[in-house]
Amino acid sequence: MYEIDFNHPIRVHFLGIGGISMSGLARILMSEGFTVSGSDMKDSELTNELKSLGAQIYIGQKAENITDDIDLAVYTAAISDDNPEMTEVRRRGIAELSRAQLLGQLMRNYKIPIAIAGTHGKTTTSSMVSEILLHAKLDPTITVGGMLKSIGGNLRIGGGEYFVAEACEYTNSFLSFFPRMEIILNIEEDHLDFFKDIEDIRASFKKFMDLLPDDGCLIINGSIDRLNALTKDVRCPIVTFGPDASSDYHPADISFDENGRARYFCCHGSDKFEVDLGVVGIHNVYNSLAAIALCERLGVDRSMILSALRDFTGTDRRFEKKGTLHGITILDDYAHHPTEIAATLAAARNYPHKKLYLVFQPHTYSRTKAFLHEFADALSAADEVILTDIYAAREKNTIGISSEDLLKIMLDKGVNARYYKYFDDVETYLLGACESGDLIMTMGAGDVYRIGEKLLGK
Repeated sequence: MYEIDFNHPIRVHFLGIGGISMSGLARILMSEGFTVSGSDMKDSELTNELKSLGAQIYIGQKAENITDDIDLAVYTAAISDDNPEMTEVRRRGIAELSRAQLLGQLMRNYKIPIAIAGTHGKTTTSSMVSEILLHAKLDPTITVGGMLKSIGGNLRIGGGEYFVAEACEYTNSFLSFFPRMEIILNIEEDHLDFFKDIEDIRASFKKFMDLLPDDGCLIINGSIDRLNALTKDVRCPIVTFGPDASSDYHPADISFDENGRARYFCCHGSDKFEVDLGVVGIHNVYNSLAAIALCERLGVDRSMILSALRDFTGTDRRFEKKGTLHGITILDDYAHHPTEIAATLAAARNYPHKKLYLVFQPHTYSRTKAFLHEFADALSAADEVILTDIYAAREKNTIGISSEDLLKIMLDKGVNARYYKYFDDVETYLLGACESGDLIMTMGAGDVYRIGEKLLGK
């Protein structure tokens, strides 16, 4: 594998530079004196920002974008072998690294690299940890998968001690990392277009744990199935969090305010202290426990931890309030897995509303097929569900699945559900059906958020 010498900057070309993680890595390299170019399929705020910093950005991926002066090409899992730029990179014999390999090499430049993994909750928990380190003035470098208000984006370039990064299991990318501390929030079935089954996923997370050095630390959900089988060979200290006293950190006396924000007592041994969250939902109680456990292990003052969690109001597309229209509140959430949907809708029950209209856009054909019945069950917690077409992302529909298949199952279960092919039709229906006091939530990892923005005139 190609090794970057950070003392000798070179020219790096990013295939898919407009992605939230790739753009962040590009900015880090530019801050270290590297010359950066890259391509994507369309302009965005992220590509425009990189242009303003001096990057050469190409819209459209073509072989001619690959020039003689490129020393290294960086690509994402979405770049196929027949991509014209990738084909040209290999024809010319240019060195290449995956996004994960580059991120792993960057980690080695920091004293305490922190990797946050799990099927769900990575962005929120990474952001919580980041917020705490910022409150404590520890000057972290941060790269997260969402827009964090306190840093005005998804990236912050800080000092050389703390590096906070999300660690995604898809294509085993997190096995390219070099963490000293890890959080593992949960391990469930997902990305079944890559993994064979849950045992394959567990094996991948096991390898991720084994990356930790003896002087590192693993913060892990104590309620993960057959946890001892996963952690028995881990060499470093292990700290658990979870719903009850079998875990090192656990909650007591959980309550919710009028906007669904949680308050609870964090219990750790004989210690018990009150935590107020600025985000909603029981799932964020457990995300915050993981963040508390890690930051206490780092020696962060507890008052800083508590004030940061109180001030943290979430990242974009995580139970995000988009606005109100004629007394109707419009929220948006990134949930795209049945467990995430169930958690988000449970949080919505504590949020003030009369009737909840959920607009759900399934994400990828493989995930939709794998969890058809689980999606139907999770979505049924809404008062009314409006389905849109599946967002293809990296896939082609070679398995003959559609949102209408999901609709049929939901109708058979007695769920109040309907399907519209076009966003305009969804908007027209909502404008006619919703009344003051109702709640509209758009949900999914694609572009379904545009419906709410269109209704609000954004």
